[in-house]
Amino acid sequence: MWTTLVSGITLAASLLTGATAHTAHGTRTVHGTRTAADNTATDAAAAVVSAPDLAGVGSLVDQTVTAQLAKDKIPGAAVVVVAGGQTVYAQGYGVADIAADAPVDPVRTEFFTGSIAKVFTATAVAQLIQQGKIDPHADVNAYLKGFQISDAFPGHPVTVEDLLTHTSGFDDDPVGAAVSDPKDVPPLGPYLADHEPSRVRPPGTLAAYDNYGAALAGYIVECVSGEPFAQYMQDHLFGPLQMDATTFQQPHPPAIETNLAKGYRPEGGGWTAESGQYGAWSPTGAGTVATATDVATFLKAQLSKDPELGAGVADLMQRQHFTMDPRLPGMAYYFEERPRDGQQILFKDGDVPGFHSDMALLPDRDIGVYVVYNGDGTNGIAGWDGKALIDRIVDKYFPTTAAASGTSGTSATPTAVKDPKLDSYAGSYRSDRISRAAITRVAGLVSSVTVSANSDGTLTTNGLSQNPDVGDQRWIPVGHGEFAEQGGQDRLVFDGHGHLATTIDPTIAYYRLAWYNSPRLHLPMLYGGAGILAVGFLAFPVLALVRRLRGLPAHPRWAQSARVLAWVSGLLATGFVVALLSMTSDSNAFTEMVLLGSPWLTLLVAVNAVLALCTVGLLAGSVAAWRLRWWRPVGRIAYSLTAAGAVSFLIVAFTYNLVWP
Repeated sequence: MWTTLVSGITLAASLLTGATAHTAHGTRTVHGTRTAADNTATDAAAAVVSAPDLAGVGSLVDQTVTAQLAKDKIPGAAVVVVAGGQTVYAQGYGVADIAADAPVDPVRTEFFTGSIAKVFTATAVAQLIQQGKIDPHADVNAYLKGFQISDAFPGHPVTVEDLLTHTSGFDDDPVGAAVSDPKDVPPLGPYLADHEPSRVRPPGTLAAYDNYGAALAGYIVECVSGEPFAQYMQDHLFGPLQMDATTFQQPHPPAIETNLAKGYRPEGGGWTAESGQYGAWSPTGAGTVATATDVATFLKAQLSKDPELGAGVADLMQRQHFTMDPRLPGMAYYFEERPRDGQQILFKDGDVPGFHSDMALLPDRDIGVYVVYNGDGTNGIAGWDGKALIDRIVDKYFPTTAAASGTSGTSATPTAVKDPKLDSYAGSYRSDRISRAAITRVAGLVSSVTVSANSDGTLTTNGLSQNPDVGDQRWIPVGHGEFAEQGGQDRLVFDGHGHLATTIDPTIAYYRLAWYNSPRLHLPMLYGGAGILAVGFLAFPVLALVRRLRGLPAHPRWAQSARVLAWVSGLLATGFVVALLSMTSDSNAFTEMVLLGSPWLTLLVAVNAVLALCTVGLLAGSVAAWRLRWWRPVGRIAYSLTAAGAVSFLIVAFTYNLVWP
């Protein structure tokens, strides 16, 4: 996820004649004219040719993106802005390949799209819906070939529309879903059949971002059309729209591979190239690449409702199909409704190791924005940077509509209404995207949302915002479990059944945790238990050495074995904590490790499996120590505390799937 560049004067050269001006800082496209940036900070030419309501957008983008690349250690980026059916701004920043010093070109540089590809997949499904070949409300099993989805909730089948709105109810298990070499990508259908995750909630009830469901939607396209998924996309979407630099094929066609950017994460004073962008789940974005200007073509097609998409396809894709509460925006077909400044915004982002992208459509304004980075940035900040850029564009050009609108997603100051249930909302909440079965459940230990009731009738939350610079948010009650952000634009709603939903991200709901499931309890149990075991790891050998140096008689053999077992348990717990902290110290590297399914992860949790066996011995040793009067009372107490520490540590480890197998 993610160099410093200077903005400058535009020097026009016509695409029609093939004349192109180049600099080390990339190229710019303005209404079909490609230009090169020099070191003079002016946007006069861009302002003249831009749509009237976007005058100066080039300067805003230049200032924002160049600052992001420098501050956040991101090698390169590309940005396109479309309005009124035209590409009004397209710019490459920084480098696509550090070793080759290849500049980013918005026309030629291929970026991995990540989950932006999901809206391409949704377009294909919508085409087949409009043709009458798919019923969006039908059981997906009616279309699948070679396997069937399990009937976990009888009478509540997963429908095609559930897949397109992240409401299918599948657990999220990304471990090992990626590969480094596109030649190793397994076939889509068999992989889906062999890796069906558990179904953890009835479909259509709550949204929870779902990669398996998106891959399944792509496979349904393949089954219904009779064409391989990548070929269908080429024949029915990319070809008709002349998106010649976009593909789902793995490996990529040679012409596309030649211009492929590399993705990086910061390491030391430089960058490390990342892998893990390929995989069987291609309809979700694994392996999918596109140039920024190709994505601009797609944005224009969506905004204009281009007939090449298919009759009624854009309308079907862009209207709301699910919301977790009628007072909140929700889901179109993979487009997320994220209003801002009173504007309707259809949003999608995408993330794979080393690449992060964000797309926004403002249908009422006929405006679209796409930004993509080929770096993770410090602490993964590139995942936020694109959203920050889009927010700045919207805030600049539509700053006065919010107060007049007074709708969700605006900054209008609400009238506070006393909520008699205020205290009942307080507690810890967890994202329903957190896995139930995979090792990634450990994310729930450190990413919970806390809700606190204040004496003035407001709420304070921590952990909801996607902006890393925002911690606590204060919320004003507006009635019936709905709250408006104080000094902000977001809303949140409690549904009365222990769930919390917000305008921040319509693909995620949060469920309330009982006190015994709260990280507020689990973190002290984990670290307290690990601390006790670490003390035992250090202390028991010292005690044995002191006893030997003082010439004291040896303890019974079983007592000695019990202390050795305590030392081994301390070694295992200490080793686990040190290894886990080491692996997660670089969140970018850890994400890559999870997606590729590193054997180190297997070894890590295997350590706790051995510790679990040792703990059985510790408990037996504690009982024997008291019955057989091994050691002095203080020694028996210390040993019993060691056993208790192991139990405390393992309870949390089992809860968060940190014990193997």
